[in-house]
Amino acid sequence: MPQSNDKKLIFSGIQPTGTFTLGNYIGAIRNWGPLQEDYNCVYSIVDLHAITVRQDPAKLRQNTLQAYALLLACGIDPEKSIAFIQSHNVNHAELSWVLACTTQFGELSRMTQFKDKSAKHANDVNAGLFTYPVLMAADILAYNADLVPIGVDQKQHLELARNIAARFNQRYGEFFTLPEPYIPKTGAKIMSLQDPDKKMSKSDDNPNACVLILDDKDTIIRKFKRAVTDSESVVCYGEGKSGINNLMTIYSAVTGKSFDEITSEFAGKGYGDFKLAVGEAVADHLEPVRTAYAKLIADKAYLKDCYTKGSESAMKITRKVLTKVYHKVGFVDQR
Repeated sequence: MPQSNDKKLIFSGIQPTGTFTLGNYIGAIRNWGPLQEDYNCVYSIVDLHAITVRQDPAKLRQNTLQAYALLLACGIDPEKSIAFIQSHNVNHAELSWVLACTTQFGELSRMTQFKDKSAKHANDVNAGLFTYPVLMAADILAYNADLVPIGVDQKQHLELARNIAARFNQRYGEFFTLPEPYIPKTGAKIMSLQDPDKKMSKSDDNPNACVLILDDKDTIIRKFKRAVTDSESVVCYGEGKSGINNLMTIYSAVTGKSFDEITSEFAGKGYGDFKLAVGEAVADHLEPVRTAYAKLIADKAYLKDCYTKGSESAMKITRKVLTKVYHKVGFVDQR
């Protein structure tokens, strides 16, 4: 997995919290594969982040391996990109401590996701939950990444990473690159099928609200048939039509058709026809992913070889960065 000096570097990570949703796929993961041709790409299953919420150890291991296999199934080529498991690279956690010492308490207390997760997990508001945005910054800055593919709800975390990097540079001299967001033009945020004013989430209490990329065709079609729409019957994008807007965004993302083309295609047809078409299009689009995943998850030796080589490559890059950081802050050199 050679890295080219004339290409910008992209870093992105995803938590191993079960099967990825259609929102994860359209908003982020499916865009990662094509990026490999134009950028040096580093992708990580961020299992250290996952334990900010209480996890069953056996389930976490299973989810981590499944998430890694899903990354490859979605188009990440371990020969073109560095793809690894976060806990296999200790440099992330080490850099996080240094960066925590240049992060202000007030900055972390203002993080929206900390407030949301604290409310959701009120019986376990741990220090890791509070400081994990610093680890997220370390994930990015350990590679001096130029770009970070993010959803619109991650802008605050990236802005914090930029602030931390700028503050470090001001204290110790220019070193860290200030990472920029890479946000897809369309499909950046897929909403719940049952509450289209809320982001699609696998943790939704309503199983019909979320499509998982490993759902079979019948399940996907059934969920779309039950999708919430509005009292009208015209398939068009507009104000007060958040359900149809969401379905049109999804259909556009998997077919490549514009909203005008979709409106023309379903002129004179009702929402039932449209919801069925969206379900079938999504299921057909995801079929290659499901097939590739089934093959990969059955070959544990291949997966281990890939994530081991990936972590070795990641360690080489980040160790150089961390060594320079340690020198800059005044630690005694080891060699």
